[in-house]
Amino acid sequence: MSEQHAFADELRTRILQQPDVILEDPDVMRALITANDRSLGGNVVDLRGVAMDRLEARLQRLEDTHRSVIAAAYENLAGMNQVHRAIVSFLEPLTFEGFLSCIGTDVADILQVNLVRLVLESQEMPDANLGSDVLTVVQPGFVGDYMGQGRPIRRVTLRQTDGNAGLVFGRGAGWIQSEACIYLDFGAGRLPGMLAFASDDPLHFAPTQGTDLLDFMGSVFERAMRRWLG
Repeated sequence: MSEQHAFADELRTRILQQPDVILEDPDVMRALITANDRSLGGNVVDLRGVAMDRLEARLQRLEDTHRSVIAAAYENLAGMNQVHRAIVSFLEPLTFEGFLSCIGTDVADILQVNLVRLVLESQEMPDANLGSDVLTVVQPGFVGDYMGQGRPIRRVTLRQTDGNAGLVFGRGAGWIQSEACIYLDFGAGRLPGMLAFASDDPLHFAPTQGTDLLDFMGSVFERAMRRWLG
Protein backbone atom coordinates (compact mmCIF):
# COMPACT_ATOMS: atom_id res chain seq x y z
CA MET A 1 0.00 0.00 0.00
CA SER A 2 2.88 2.33 0.80
CA GLU A 3 4.23 1.81 -2.72
CA GLN A 4 0.80 2.71 -4.20
CA HIS A 5 0.63 5.85 -2.06
CA ALA A 6 4.14 6.82 -3.09
CA PHE A 7 3.26 6.29 -6.76
CA ALA A 8 0.04 8.31 -6.37
CA ASP A 9 1.88 11.14 -4.65
CA GLU A 10 4.54 11.19 -7.38
CA LEU A 11 1.87 11.13 -10.14
CA ARG A 12 -0.07 13.92 -8.39
CA THR A 13 3.07 16.03 -8.16
CA ARG A 14 3.84 15.58 -11.85
CA ILE A 15 0.29 16.42 -12.87
CA LEU A 16 0.33 19.58 -10.78
CA GLN A 17 3.65 20.57 -12.32
CA GLN A 18 2.60 19.83 -15.93
CA PRO A 19 -1.22 19.77 -16.25
CA ASP A 20 -1.03 20.47 -19.98
CA VAL A 21 0.37 17.00 -20.53
CA ILE A 22 -2.93 15.53 -19.38
CA LEU A 23 -5.16 18.06 -21.12
CA GLU A 24 -3.44 17.63 -24.46
CA ASP A 25 -3.60 13.83 -24.44
CA PRO A 26 -7.02 12.75 -25.83
CA ASP A 27 -6.65 9.13 -24.69
CA VAL A 28 -5.90 10.13 -21.09
CA MET A 29 -8.76 12.63 -21.05
CA ARG A 30 -11.15 10.02 -22.44
CA ALA A 31 -10.10 7.53 -19.75
CA LEU A 32 -10.63 10.14 -17.01
CA ILE A 33 -14.10 11.00 -18.32
CA THR A 34 -15.04 7.32 -18.51
CA ALA A 35 -13.86 6.78 -14.94
CA ASN A 36 -15.86 9.79 -13.80
CA ASP A 37 -19.01 8.45 -15.51
CA ARG A 38 -18.59 5.11 -13.74
CA SER A 39 -18.21 6.84 -10.38
CA LEU A 40 -21.48 8.73 -10.90
CA GLY A 41 -23.47 5.56 -11.42
CA GLY A 42 -25.78 4.43 -14.18
CA ASN A 43 -28.63 6.77 -13.28
CA VAL A 44 -26.66 10.00 -13.62
CA VAL A 45 -25.69 11.53 -16.97
CA ASP A 46 -22.70 13.85 -17.08
CA LEU A 47 -23.61 16.41 -19.73
CA ARG A 48 -20.02 17.60 -19.87
CA GLY A 49 -18.93 14.14 -20.95
CA VAL A 50 -21.66 13.97 -23.59
CA ALA A 51 -20.71 17.39 -24.91
CA MET A 52 -17.04 16.42 -25.05
CA ASP A 53 -17.85 13.24 -26.99
CA ARG A 54 -19.81 15.27 -29.53
CA LEU A 55 -17.06 17.89 -29.82
CA GLU A 56 -14.48 15.15 -30.27
CA ALA A 57 -16.52 13.51 -33.04
CA ARG A 58 -16.99 16.88 -34.73
CA LEU A 59 -13.27 17.63 -34.48
CA GLN A 60 -12.48 14.27 -36.06
CA ARG A 61 -14.83 15.01 -38.96
CA LEU A 62 -13.24 18.41 -39.44
CA GLU A 63 -9.75 16.89 -39.45
CA ASP A 64 -10.82 14.28 -42.00
CA THR A 65 -12.32 16.98 -44.20
CA HIS A 66 -9.18 19.08 -43.86
CA ARG A 67 -7.00 16.17 -44.96
CA SER A 68 -9.28 15.47 -47.92
CA VAL A 69 -9.18 19.11 -49.03
CA ILE A 70 -5.38 19.23 -48.78
CA ALA A 71 -5.04 15.98 -50.73
CA ALA A 72 -7.40 17.24 -53.45
CA ALA A 73 -5.49 20.53 -53.68
CA TYR A 74 -2.18 18.73 -54.17
CA GLU A 75 -3.75 16.44 -56.77
CA ASN A 76 -5.19 19.41 -58.68
CA LEU A 77 -1.84 21.20 -58.57
CA ALA A 78 -0.05 18.12 -59.90
CA GLY A 79 -2.59 17.79 -62.72
CA MET A 80 -2.25 21.46 -63.62
CA ASN A 81 1.54 21.16 -63.76
CA GLN A 82 1.24 18.11 -66.02
CA VAL A 83 -1.06 19.87 -68.47
CA HIS A 84 1.10 23.01 -68.55
CA ARG A 85 4.21 20.94 -69.27
CA ALA A 86 2.39 19.08 -72.05
CA ILE A 87 1.26 22.36 -73.63
CA VAL A 88 4.75 23.82 -73.56
CA SER A 89 6.03 20.59 -75.10
CA PHE A 90 3.78 20.60 -78.18
CA LEU A 91 4.27 24.34 -78.74
CA GLU A 92 8.01 23.91 -79.26
CA PRO A 93 8.30 21.92 -82.56
CA LEU A 94 8.93 23.95 -85.73
CA THR A 95 7.71 21.32 -88.20
CA PHE A 96 4.49 19.36 -88.46
CA GLU A 97 6.40 16.07 -88.33
CA GLY A 98 8.08 17.18 -85.12
CA PHE A 99 4.70 18.30 -83.79
CA LEU A 100 3.19 14.84 -84.36
CA SER A 101 6.22 13.11 -82.91
CA CYS A 102 6.04 15.28 -79.80
CA ILE A 103 2.37 14.43 -79.29
CA GLY A 104 3.02 10.71 -79.49
CA THR A 105 6.07 10.67 -77.21
CA ASP A 106 6.66 13.69 -74.96
CA VAL A 107 3.00 14.57 -74.38
CA ALA A 108 2.09 10.93 -73.75
CA ASP A 109 4.90 10.58 -71.21
CA ILE A 110 4.05 13.81 -69.40
CA LEU A 111 0.36 12.96 -69.11
CA GLN A 112 1.17 9.32 -68.24
CA VAL A 113 -1.06 7.84 -70.93
CA ASN A 114 -0.33 4.88 -73.19
CA LEU A 115 -1.37 6.33 -76.55
CA VAL A 116 -2.25 9.68 -78.10
CA ARG A 117 -4.12 10.11 -81.37
CA LEU A 118 -4.90 13.20 -83.41
CA VAL A 119 -8.01 12.60 -85.49
CA LEU A 120 -8.78 14.97 -88.38
CA GLU A 121 -11.89 14.91 -90.54
CA SER A 122 -11.35 15.38 -94.27
CA GLN A 123 -13.44 15.33 -97.42
CA GLU A 124 -10.62 13.49 -99.20
CA MET A 125 -9.39 10.28 -97.63
CA PRO A 126 -5.65 9.59 -98.15
CA ASP A 127 -4.75 6.66 -100.38
CA ALA A 128 -1.40 5.98 -98.73
CA ASN A 129 0.02 5.72 -95.24
CA LEU A 130 0.34 9.13 -93.60
CA GLY A 131 3.73 8.25 -92.19
CA SER A 132 2.65 8.76 -88.58
CA ASP A 133 0.94 6.49 -86.07
CA VAL A 134 -0.34 9.55 -84.24
CA LEU A 135 -2.40 11.10 -87.05
CA THR A 136 -5.63 9.51 -88.27
CA VAL A 137 -7.74 10.98 -91.08
CA VAL A 138 -11.44 10.11 -91.06
CA GLN A 139 -14.59 10.96 -92.96
CA PRO A 140 -16.75 13.99 -92.03
CA GLY A 141 -19.03 13.29 -89.08
CA PHE A 142 -16.80 10.66 -87.50
CA VAL A 143 -15.72 12.80 -84.53
CA GLY A 144 -19.27 13.67 -83.53
CA ASP A 145 -20.42 10.05 -83.84
CA TYR A 146 -17.46 8.70 -81.88
CA MET A 147 -17.59 11.20 -79.05
CA GLY A 148 -21.35 11.56 -78.78
CA GLN A 149 -22.52 8.01 -79.49
CA GLY A 150 -26.02 9.34 -80.07
CA ARG A 151 -25.85 11.99 -77.36
CA PRO A 152 -24.97 15.70 -77.54
CA ILE A 153 -21.25 16.29 -77.98
CA ARG A 154 -19.34 17.75 -75.06
CA ARG A 155 -16.04 19.55 -75.31
CA VAL A 156 -14.30 16.82 -73.29
CA THR A 157 -15.48 13.23 -72.88
CA LEU A 158 -13.98 10.95 -70.22
CA ARG A 159 -15.13 7.35 -70.17
CA GLN A 160 -14.29 3.68 -70.02
CA THR A 161 -14.00 2.12 -73.45
CA ASP A 162 -16.80 0.03 -74.90
CA GLY A 163 -15.06 -1.79 -77.72
CA ASN A 164 -15.00 1.10 -80.20
CA ALA A 165 -11.50 2.27 -79.26
CA GLY A 166 -10.04 0.38 -82.20
CA LEU A 167 -11.66 2.89 -84.57
CA VAL A 168 -9.25 5.52 -83.27
CA PHE A 169 -6.32 3.68 -81.72
CA GLY A 170 -6.01 0.76 -84.13
CA ARG A 171 -6.93 -2.89 -84.29
CA GLY A 172 -4.76 -3.93 -81.36
CA ALA A 173 -6.55 -1.62 -78.94
CA GLY A 174 -8.33 -4.31 -76.94
CA TRP A 175 -6.18 -3.55 -73.91
CA ILE A 176 -7.46 0.04 -73.67
CA GLN A 177 -9.67 0.48 -70.60
CA SER A 178 -10.39 4.22 -70.54
CA GLU A 179 -10.03 7.21 -72.83
CA ALA A 180 -10.24 10.99 -72.92
CA CYS A 181 -11.49 12.71 -76.08
CA ILE A 182 -11.16 16.45 -76.70
CA TYR A 183 -13.25 18.01 -79.46
CA LEU A 184 -11.21 20.36 -81.66
CA ASP A 185 -12.78 23.30 -83.49
CA PHE A 186 -10.41 24.76 -86.08
CA GLY A 187 -12.64 27.66 -87.06
CA ALA A 188 -15.16 28.57 -89.75
CA GLY A 189 -14.87 26.64 -92.99
CA ARG A 190 -12.79 23.83 -91.47
CA LEU A 191 -13.87 20.36 -90.40
CA PRO A 192 -13.40 19.49 -86.73
CA GLY A 193 -10.92 17.13 -85.17
CA MET A 194 -10.32 15.23 -81.97
CA LEU A 195 -7.39 14.71 -79.62
CA ALA A 196 -7.68 11.33 -77.90
CA PHE A 197 -5.74 9.77 -75.00
CA ALA A 198 -5.84 6.07 -74.14
CA SER A 199 -4.98 4.31 -70.87
CA ASP A 200 -4.86 0.68 -69.77
CA ASP A 201 -6.17 1.81 -66.37
CA PRO A 202 -9.99 1.81 -66.22
CA LEU A 203 -9.91 4.56 -63.56
CA HIS A 204 -7.44 6.87 -65.32
CA PHE A 205 -10.29 8.67 -67.11
CA ALA A 206 -13.73 8.69 -65.50
CA PRO A 207 -16.87 10.79 -66.13
CA THR A 208 -16.77 12.08 -62.55
CA GLN A 209 -13.39 13.77 -63.02
CA GLY A 210 -13.00 17.46 -63.75
CA THR A 211 -12.35 18.50 -67.36
CA ASP A 212 -11.27 22.14 -67.02
CA LEU A 213 -7.58 21.44 -67.61
CA LEU A 214 -8.22 19.26 -70.65
CA ASP A 215 -10.61 21.90 -71.98
CA PHE A 216 -7.82 24.47 -71.66
CA MET A 217 -5.37 22.13 -73.38
CA GLY A 218 -7.81 21.69 -76.25
CA SER A 219 -8.07 25.46 -76.72
CA VAL A 220 -4.30 25.84 -76.94
CA PHE A 221 -3.99 22.79 -79.18
CA GLU A 222 -6.52 24.23 -81.64
CA ARG A 223 -4.48 27.39 -81.98
CA ALA A 224 -1.27 25.43 -82.42
CA MET A 225 -2.86 23.29 -85.13
CA ARG A 226 -4.01 26.32 -87.13
CA ARG A 227 -0.36 27.00 -87.97
CA TRP A 228 -0.17 23.68 -89.80
CA LEU A 229 -3.61 23.97 -91.39
CA GLY A 230 -2.60 27.18 -93.16
